[in-house]
Amino acid sequence: MTGERLRRPPDPPLASPAPGRPSRVRLTALLAGTPLLRLAVARYAVPPGEPDRVACPRCGTPLGLDRPWPALSPAARCGGCRARVGAPAGAVELAALAALAVLVAVPAAPAERAALAWWLCCAVPLVLIDVAVHRLPDRLTWPAAAGVLALYGVAAATSAGIAPWLRAALAGAGLALAFAATTLLLGRRGFGLGDAKLALGVGALLGWYGWPVLVLGLLVTFTLSALTSLALLLARRVRWSSHLPFGPFLALGAVAALLLAR
Repeated sequence: MTGERLRRPPDPPLASPAPGRPSRVRLTALLAGTPLLRLAVARYAVPPGEPDRVACPRCGTPLGLDRPWPALSPAARCGGCRARVGAPAGAVELAALAALAVLVAVPAAPAERAALAWWLCCAVPLVLIDVAVHRLPDRLTWPAAAGVLALYGVAAATSAGIAPWLRAALAGAGLALAFAATTLLLGRRGFGLGDAKLALGVGALLGWYGWPVLVLGLLVTFTLSALTSLALLLARRVRWSSHLPFGPFLALGAVAALLLAR
């Protein structure tokens, strides 16, 4: 019996996956998810105090995933009156491609990658909404932070240990409280509460990788904000009293820190 087992021919090797398959899978998932991201931008990119947008503001054609074409496609045009709906044509798709590139470039364990993917999915519409109406809706900022902490909790329970998760939670809470304190102390001259809620997720995201990564993210954030403000002032596009949305700078600073620290 032993000799028969030794003389048995080996099992045929498993076929290796095609080199381009993972990229095709990611790109397909990206294209399938962009209508949902477009719907989030179209629904929540409304001035503070107004109800969420559920239909075309010009003709009243309903917006929803049951009829994504053409309003939730890259064309971003209402199917009834052809008016633009939500983000400019191609903006969501380009932002989603950039997010996918970041997700691929940052090395991480599966649960850590899932946390980054979740945050990027929330950050894409948040940035576009903040640029459009200077608003960061709770329906995206809270889930962004909660999802990051929950998925990092999975990573902590399976491999990384509790210390990185505690650091992430402390970094997120500390950064959010610091931003909120400027609102209480400086009023309109400070950061908005939406910025503080976005900072909760950003702080947790960067804090997981260590305090130096969090500091780097803040340095990049404030540097980008200062340079952009100076350029707009010199170009006379804004005044000293103008308010620039800070959410895009915070998101870009977080992404830059992850890429620079990898």
